[in-house]
Amino acid sequence: MTAVDRKPVGERPPRAQRTKRVVAVRTSLTAWLGRPLADFHLLLAIFGMLTVLGLIMVLSASAPGEVAEGASAYSVFKKQLLYVGVGAIVFLIVLRIPLRTIRHGSTMAMLVSVVLLVLVLTPLGTVLSGAQSWFTVGPISFQPIEPAKLALALWGAHVLVTKRALLDQYRHLLVPVVPVAMLVFALVMLQPDLGGTITLGVVLMSLLWFVGAPMRIFGIIAIGAVTGALVLALGADYRSKRVQTFLNPAADPQGDGLQALQALYALAEGGFFGKGLTNGSSKWRYLPNVHSDFIFAVIGEELGFIGCVLVLGLFALLTVVGLRIAARNTDPWIRMVAATLTVWLVAQAAINIGYVVQLLPVTGITLPMISSGGTSVVTTMLVFGILANCARHEPEAVSALRSLGPGRVGGVLKLPAPEVYKPPPKRRPVRPSPPPRSRKAAPPPVDERRMAGRHAPPSEYRRRESRKAGQDRDARSRRRDGR
Repeated sequence: MTAVDRKPVGERPPRAQRTKRVVAVRTSLTAWLGRPLADFHLLLAIFGMLTVLGLIMVLSASAPGEVAEGASAYSVFKKQLLYVGVGAIVFLIVLRIPLRTIRHGSTMAMLVSVVLLVLVLTPLGTVLSGAQSWFTVGPISFQPIEPAKLALALWGAHVLVTKRALLDQYRHLLVPVVPVAMLVFALVMLQPDLGGTITLGVVLMSLLWFVGAPMRIFGIIAIGAVTGALVLALGADYRSKRVQTFLNPAADPQGDGLQALQALYALAEGGFFGKGLTNGSSKWRYLPNVHSDFIFAVIGEELGFIGCVLVLGLFALLTVVGLRIAARNTDPWIRMVAATLTVWLVAQAAINIGYVVQLLPVTGITLPMISSGGTSVVTTMLVFGILANCARHEPEAVSALRSLGPGRVGGVLKLPAPEVYKPPPKRRPVRPSPPPRSRKAAPPPVDERRMAGRHAPPSEYRRRESRKAGQDRDARSRRRDGR
């Protein structure tokens, strides 16, 4: 009797069992994702994990440098923790505000942002890191470009949705969103802030893409962006040095190429599992701006390839969840806002990671929710609050929250029930006014050449008619005088 004969008849082969388990897991995951508040809960999970990871990495990356300068090891971490607390309060407040109110206030937010960008160029602004882009009041600093990005996304979506019936005409598609965006670009470049200009461009391109602008518009914008980038790169020495450093960082390993090379060394030393938290060596004054622009290099060194995959996975999941929120909503403004804000956050993370791994030139764009920075963290948490509010306005979520109650998370946070979306009433087309009625029908058009004969041109015929009409008027006036 062979081994095959001794095998029990009812036992399934291992491959069939694995297939059955995969199908069961897929079915359970699909059922869970189909729940009304699945996107809301996923977004909260991403938000919490990015917040905790950011605080841990800021503490680990900033402590050695602060100790070397004679300050407390927790000085940067305390500031970051304070900003995260402010951002959490802003997150909860925005989560409770009706989206209709946010939309109505977007115009004023855009106006205030433009005024602040103008004021920061005056003596009221402060120069930090070579750019006059900060307001400083005591220990608190504020960068107006961060709320300007959000204001452009909210206001641009409001304008484009309001004019959506006329967007087949270029003047309604581009005006006033593109001119206002160009004004903001110019104000930001006067600081100068190349990273802020790039993220503003991402917001504008996202708005035009999700509103359905024709591809030739993007071609024109791409040509203009490339031309502008070349002009800016050649117009300033520090920008041209950045391009040269990106092309050949080893040409100046102790100068302009120091950041790029040290970031690659940190990623290489991390390996697959990393050295462990607080065990990295790049933060000991080897890598400048390690807790802000190049914090992804510290993640790669201390948490290894697994930590980098975790960060990439969180932002990939944010992409899926944000676009799901946009796709499952019925309000066109919510759809455009959710998609634009998602692309903005993910593109900013991709640019930051791209220049850390030497795929892009250094632009100074921070890694959302992970890099240190007060205005950036508070604004990013505000964006997450708006996305979470959009997730609660999905039709199925609205129905569940209004019929079954706020749920566990909504009950703990005491969130009000979202409003049901009501599409705007369709305007009746204006009926054309009828022509004025006349007792006598208009005479048919007269062929001047036929009436005047071939020997007389139309101009001669008009002169004859004019003389005849004048003679008739004179005759009528003489008869009237004779009576």
